[in-house]
Amino acid sequence: MQGLETLQSKFESFFAHRHFPLVPSTLYDPLEAFLANGGKRIRPVMCLLGNELFADVHDDAFQIAAAIELFHNFTLIHDDIMDKAPLRRGKPTVHQLHGEPTALLGGDVMLVAAYEYINRIDSTYLKKVLALFNRTAREVCEGQQLDMDFETIHSVSLQEYLKMIELKTSVLLAASLQLGSIVGGASDGNQHLLYEYGRSLGIAFQVQDDYLDAFGDPSAFGKQVGGDIQSNKKTFLLIHALEKSTGADREMLQEILKSNSADKVDTVLGIYKRCGVDTWAEELKLHYLHQALRSLDEIAVSKSRKQPLIELAHYLIKREK
Repeated sequence: MQGLETLQSKFESFFAHRHFPLVPSTLYDPLEAFLANGGKRIRPVMCLLGNELFADVHDDAFQIAAAIELFHNFTLIHDDIMDKAPLRRGKPTVHQLHGEPTALLGGDVMLVAAYEYINRIDSTYLKKVLALFNRTAREVCEGQQLDMDFETIHSVSLQEYLKMIELKTSVLLAASLQLGSIVGGASDGNQHLLYEYGRSLGIAFQVQDDYLDAFGDPSAFGKQVGGDIQSNKKTFLLIHALEKSTGADREMLQEILKSNSADKVDTVLGIYKRCGVDTWAEELKLHYLHQALRSLDEIAVSKSRKQPLIELAHYLIKREK
């Protein structure tokens, strides 16, 4: 068993090359720079871990992992445009530096490159891999659309929000694991349990991500803190605050959501704290973490083979604030 850090290092070595042509440099150089600032490569490493849970890591798992990483970065570039985000991973976003047209085209080309990697794998499981990859890509787009729709809907329930983040975030984490397990020869039942582990872990991860957007340290988090508040996103924080706030706090929260005042973020954060949103978020995160670990426990392989995925779960939900 190689584990998280070893597989991170191996994937980084596999992925550390130029992915696009030299010309036109105005299109491709920004993409190379974006990929070079790629963070922890969690999703592709999850693919490798999904393979390793059942068998030695196959070369084809690296091809699929590269496709996952390119797809993920494609979604980030386009999401940043839609969210008007100035920062990604602590640096200016592609559209901020190079304009929206280049960012749109760059994302499109990155998606094409992802399919080129998938096309290299063994035909034995190509059809199954493509079916899951395509379904996941569609669901991620559906989740992003729901996320945008929620900005203009007056009221969103917690269940509606959870469905959105399942589509936008969780399914890609879950699919990354299952795609690796397909290469590893896992049974359909074990693939399903591994997918459910990833789905629940993804929700816990997103709960924490939303929390960090509000309460995190921007130097550690790598994104603009308070961005969700400024854009009136119906995050679980806001939904819970609207349910729990009373009196003046509730009136203030509803009013400030209609404004773009300079103190908007600080005011909303104050209401969040008074409503106990931070404590509630921790409980919700742990609920989904434990749900993920229960699914992992049911997978029919030895406990020692599961240890890297147990470590991954705790790693993902204990990022620095």
